[in-house]
Amino acid sequence: MKKLWHKGLFALLVKSAGVATIAAVASSVAISAQAATMTEDLVKNYASAMKSAANSKSTNQVAALVSDDALISLSRRGKTTSLDKDGYLKLLQNSWNQTSNYRYEISVDNIVTTGSQAKANVKTVESWVKDGKNVSYVTTSRVTLTLSTGNAVLLRAVSQVTID
Repeated sequence: MKKLWHKGLFALLVKSAGVATIAAVASSVAISAQAATMTEDLVKNYASAMKSAANSKSTNQVAALVSDDALISLSRRGKTTSLDKDGYLKLLQNSWNQTSNYRYEISVDNIVTTGSQAKANVKTVESWVKDGKNVSYVTTSRVTLTLSTGNAVLLRAVSQVTID
């Protein structure tokens, strides 16, 4: 825009175009500037926020990281369960209520971003004590993250769960 102003083109545009045209151009520029693009850093920020939310056992913080339209598919020993956002949050809350010494680790790799979405491999390790025994769940997933209010949130996950 600065270059246009210095060359007088902007002044010419203002003189020759009507107010509606200028408003339409300004609106289009504003919309283009607001169109966010998914980045690898946003995916990494998502992983960090999820680790923090899970380790603090905050259902509300996890909920903010999961799209309202989320679909999470969990497979273990040949059986698959699909959960929506509410089902996933209830599963987490029930698990947290029945355990002690809960710890959550997450790693992300093979990140591919396109427009407002990203696909990535995610590995989580959840460990806790239940009935005096150490339990560890390792989940490997291929996830799709999407942008929501400038942040990455979980949209889809296809996961394989193993218990150590």
